Parts: sequence; C-alpha cells; structure tokens
Amino acid sequence: MKLKIYISLLISFLSYSLFAQQAELSVTISKNKLGLNERLRVEFSINKQGGDNFTPPKFKDFKLVAGPSQSVSQSWINGRVTFSQSYTYILKPNRKGELFIEAASIEINGSTINSKMMRVVVTDPIDIPENPNDPEYIANQNIHLVAEVSKSNPYVGEGIYVEYRLYVSENVSVYETSVTEAPQYNGFWNQEITIDGYPVKMGKFNGENYRYIVLQKALLIPTKTGNLTIDPMKMDIVIGVPTGRADFFGNVITKNVRKEFASPKKIINPKNLPLKGRPENFTGAVGNFIFNVSLSKEVLKANESSQIKIDVSGKGNLKLFELPLVETPTELEKYQPERKENIQVTIDGIQGSVNDTYTIVPQYKGKYKIPSVSFSFFNPKEEKYKTISTADMYVDVTEGKEIETSNNSNSTNSIEKQNVISTGNSFRYILTKTVFEPRETADFYNSNLFYLLLLLPFLTIPMGIFIAKRNEERNSDLVGIRLRKAEKLAKKFLSEAQKQLGKKEAFYEALERALHNYLKAKLNIETADISKEKITQILEEKKVAVETISKFIEVLKSSDFARYTPVTNIEMNKEFEKAKAVIVQLDKQL
Repeated sequence: MKLKIYISLLISFLSYSLFAQQAELSVTISKNKLGLNERLRVEFSINKQGGDNFTPPKFKDFKLVAGPSQSVSQSWINGRVTFSQSYTYILKPNRKGELFIEAASIEINGSTINSKMMRVVVTDPIDIPENPNDPEYIANQNIHLVAEVSKSNPYVGEGIYVEYRLYVSENVSVYETSVTEAPQYNGFWNQEITIDGYPVKMGKFNGENYRYIVLQKALLIPTKTGNLTIDPMKMDIVIGVPTGRADFFGNVITKNVRKEFASPKKIINPKNLPLKGRPENFTGAVGNFIFNVSLSKEVLKANESSQIKIDVSGKGNLKLFELPLVETPTELEKYQPERKENIQVTIDGIQGSVNDTYTIVPQYKGKYKIPSVSFSFFNPKEEKYKTISTADMYVDVTEGKEIETSNNSNSTNSIEKQNVISTGNSFRYILTKTVFEPRETADFYNSNLFYLLLLLPFLTIPMGIFIAKRNEERNSDLVGIRLRKAEKLAKKFLSEAQKQLGKKEAFYEALERALHNYLKAKLNIETADISKEKITQILEEKKVAVETISKFIEVLKSSDFARYTPVTNIEMNKEFEKAKAVIVQLDKQL
C-alpha cells in the first residue's frame, strides 16, 4: 500500500514539474548564410508535454528535402525534470536573396504558442562535393580556426592583442587537438598571456551560434612601420562527423576524421608616432604613465650617502624605453644606478613600474642643487605627447671639508728676477791641447770569452732537456694549468685596484669595477646595470657553488660599505686578496 502511495506521489511530482515550467516553442537553424546549392536544417522544439496539432510554416521560397523527423527526450537531474520534443526539416533555397522562415505553431492546454521568424541570406552557389555527407566537407563547414586582432593600425610602440579561437558548431564533436605550428610575430615585441584552462564559451561566427575556446592570447607591440604579417597558427584536429545514418536504437552514427586547420594571415599596418610636437627628450615611451623623482636624504654630512630614485609607473611599453638621466654637481659623487622592475603582462596590457636608484656621496660642505628631470611619453588614446617635469632638489651638506677657493687678486704668475751667483765650478774652459795614444787591442781567440762561447752549446743541451721535461710535467698537470691561468686572469683584472692600494675611494672603485669587468668578460653580460640578486641568479644558472657566489657578493657589498667607513691599509690588502681568491675560484668553476 505504501509503495503505491510513493509511486503516486512521484508521478504527481514529475507531472507538476513538467507542467509548472512555461511552455516555449523555439527554433534553430544550421546556418544564417548559405549558397544557393546548399541545404539548411531547421529544428522546432517544444519544452513541455501535452502539445499537439503542431503546424509548421509553409517554407515559402524553400524546397522541402526531408522531414519532419521527430524526437523526444526527457531527463531528471538533481531533482530537475527537463522535456523536449523536436521537429526537424531539411530545406533547400529556391532563389538568392534575403529569405524568411515564418513562425510555426503548436497547441498546449487549449492555447496556441508560436515560434520566432528566422532570417536567412542566400548567396551564389558555392563549390561543394557531390556527396553533401562527405566528412571532409562537413568538417570544413562546422569548424573554424580564427585569429582576432584588437587593432590593425596601431602606433609604433602601442600594445595590441591577438587571440586565437577555435569555433565548433553543435553539429560535430572535437575529440583531440594539437598545435602543429605556432604563429610567428616578426616585427613585434611579444609576450604570451597565460590562460587559465580552456573554458567553453558561446559566441557567433558569421552570424551563427558556435561554441568556442580561446587557444592562445598574446600581447604584441610593433617595433617598426610597414605591413607586418602575423603568420597562421596550424592545428591537427580529430573530429566526430555525423554520417547521416543511425544505428538500431536511433542514435546518429559518427565518423572520426583527422584534419589540419590553419588560421588566416593577419596584416598589421603600424603607423609612425607624429613628428609634430615630439619633445627632444622623448625615448619611445608609449602609454599612460606617472613620473616621480625623490631624494631619500636632503640634509647630510660629507661622505654620507643619499639615494635619488627615478620612477615611471602606469600602463604601456614599460620594457621598451630608457629612463631619463640625473645630472648632479661635480661635488656630489654619483654611482651607477640600480634598476628595479615590477611589471605584469595581463589581458589588460603591460602595467607596473620601472625605477632607477642612484647613490650620491657629497665630498664637501655646502648646498647643492640637483636640476629638474623631465620625462616625455606619447598617449595613443589622446594621440598627443605629454611631458612631466619635477622640481629642483637640494642637498644640504652641513659638515665636511670646505671647498678651497683661490683669490685671483692676490695670486700672480710673474717671475721675479734674481741675481746670478757664480762659483768656481760654474763654468769650465774648453781644452786647447790633446794627446794621442795608441789603443791596445786584445786577442779574442785567446780570450776566456772565446772558450766560454765555444762551450756554451754543450751546456745548453742538458739544460734544454731539463726544461722540456719540466714543461711536459707542468702541461700534464691540468689542475695546475687552470689554477695558473685563473691566477693570471685575477691579476689582470685586479691590477688597477692593486695600484690604488692605500687610496680608499680609488681602491674600492677599482676593485668593484674589476669584479664587474671579470663577469662581463667571462659571461658576456653587462653587469653594471643589474643588481646583486640578478648576478646571483646568473651564477646559479652557471652551476657555480653557493659558497663561491656568497664570497663574490660579499666582496661587492664590502666595496660599497667601505667607501663610507674608515678603513686601514691592512684591511684593503685583505679585501684585495679575498677578491683575487674569489675570481680564481669562479674561473675554475666557470
């Protein structure tokens, strides 16, 4: 009895769920645009049971090729019941032009429901195979690999996007994809944008509904003008294509087809930045930026350090222009800037900041002006140049040595006359008489030198043999050879620093320059513009021992620190020997 009650309740619930939803008669077509010799599939679908007296449109201007074929589907997922009954027709247009499929109707519970009217554009006949069910033809009609570009005529230096999409109609299925040839971006600075997964989206292609996924997205910045070509992306795709037949249970039989697709070429025509109004200090910055210059200390003592920071932040080609330089008075010793970048490449473009930090050290007491710094960029949205200038900055050195000034009124370049004092040895007289004597000549062949030269070849032969054997032993000692070469190399780079021993500032400058020059020569990199962290990363990539890297960075840091602290000659000698040892270790490992 209870079982019958449960079944009755279940049937009542299902019936209520089916009838509770609002009835709708929808219509879908396989194409919005087709050739005169192509076919069109039209499907009408009702989402509620109880419908009868379905009345199709008259299909004026079309020839009915097949249909109607009916299908019914019903499902119950997570307590939600869905129902669908469809009527499918295959049509062929009778003429070219803009044709309309009129509304169909169906009666449900005494009321009539109508579908929408659909518009179709019919063009000239197209080339199609003799068999419309040919899998190759169906695949070409239902899958499209396209490249979409955000802007085809940007300025040089302006960022644009290219997005590769794979459109797939609901008539076919995709089982496997692989990129066989990646696109090339010649003439562009490019950066691929990471995509989180490949979510399936709905969109339109040529006015028709398609599913699509974004395969790849890249940010492109043109570096020159002219017609720049974005080469196609090529893919191999395995497609499930319907054969037009059904199995015993009425399921459509599909055939897997492997086919290569290629996106069309895209032509980008970048234009030059305008010459009118271009500032003299413009270095290629394109975008929208904020510029700032700051001084860490304005009041300090002689030999104390302060930092000047130049910062550019915003959105644009942050990696493709130079930051302006800072000019300082000669009394302020200025060191090479340290570059830091905080840049992200996202779907919104390149954004972040780039800054240079200069270290300055005053030598004398006084007040010094750091002149204004200007930065110019081109804003592509407003299509005009902008220049940002900072105010003058001042450094007040309160303690230190005074600058020695010379008083021209008291100084003189004249030479005073002096009386010549003569002594007995001041002048000598010329001899007026000479005495000629015969020169004695020694007999060379009876001399000791003759016999020494005669025996010399017999003495040099055993010495040559001894030296050759010793050189052979030295050459076979590979470790010793590498060590000697490394020591020779260290002496070469450190020779200038050795000359400056005892002169604190000159020595440490030469020492730091020697270490940078060694890396530049050994690794073929410019180290003056990179940080110690970057040097550490490069040496780690070269498989240099961590201990050796630490010693190298320690010497660099000591050089920076020692400039501003009192040191003795003994400490300078220790730093020199430490630098020599670390270059030898680095050279052996590199």
